[in-house]
Amino acid sequence: MSTTDVLAEARRLVDDGRAWKARDLLLEHAESDADPEVLRVLGHVLHGMGDLPRAGAIWFAAGVKGPEADDAVAAWREQSGDDFVTMWRALPEPVREEPRAPRIEALRTKALVADPKLDAPPEPLVRPGELTAPADDAADEAGGVDGAQVIGWILAALFVVCAVIGIVTVLGWVVPS
Repeated sequence: MSTTDVLAEARRLVDDGRAWKARDLLLEHAESDADPEVLRVLGHVLHGMGDLPRAGAIWFAAGVKGPEADDAVAAWREQSGDDFVTMWRALPEPVREEPRAPRIEALRTKALVADPKLDAPPEPLVRPGELTAPADDAADEAGGVDGAQVIGWILAALFVVCAVIGIVTVLGWVVPS
């Protein structure tokens, strides 16, 4: 769906009293395209729904100015506790991509100061009961010992000891003294 179609559909949905559906449509579009007009309208829809902090994040991303936008951005900053990392992550993905507007780049810079690993890819999620191998052998790099290897060596030694005892016992039965 083109930006023009999305905006027309969103306006129709708001006029029909289904702001939540317009919000969802605009959010979906904003996650794939950083169109300032879509962001501006999304901010108005969120503001109309009473979600000032979210409207503030969206209007900040779009560069909207004015008393309503200023109040909404202030609510967004208050909700996030001026945590720049949280604020950075509240922006739609396309807005965070390069090239960035100067205000977005300034927020990113402040977020990087707070969390230098901000641009690192997220750690993969591990579900309960799912075993994963480490990407690198951190124990070897740190000079430590892997617990699984220690247990493996202990079990191997125990197996050898039991095998020797078993062979000696069997030989004692077979060979008369």
